Amino acid sequence: MIQPQTYLNVADNSGAKKLMCIRILGASNRRYAHIGDVIVAVVKEAVPHMPLQRSEIIRAVIVRTRKELKRDNGMIIQYDDNAAVVIDQAGNPKGSRVFGVIAYELRQLKFTKIVSLAPEVF
Repeated sequence: MIQPQTYLNVADNSGAKKLMCIRILGASNRRYAHIGDVIVAVVKEAVPHMPLQRSEIIRAVIVRTRKELKRDNGMIIQYDDNAAVVIDQAGNPKGSRVFGVIAYELRQLKFTKIVSLAPEVF
């Protein structure tokens, strides 16, 4: 469960290292975001000399959460960190690589470009 003020790791090579969620897109009063939800975030840490700078406001899609995810077949999945991938307005990733495991649910949510860049989809 990701809510405003939550810090997330960045799972791509866009130049950002840490994000802080400031808004969950969707309904006007959503309290929590889960895997596959789009958030508005601010860059808190960034790599020098990269396109994304510190304090820049961006959109990101959540790819891993510490809160467990229960699938329809009864399997429960929990990751070690909260992570997101930086995207543009069209939903395409800004980075050219994705690091770490990505949840299979992103494929059903039409984030196929992120799924194709990921080294492992679980």
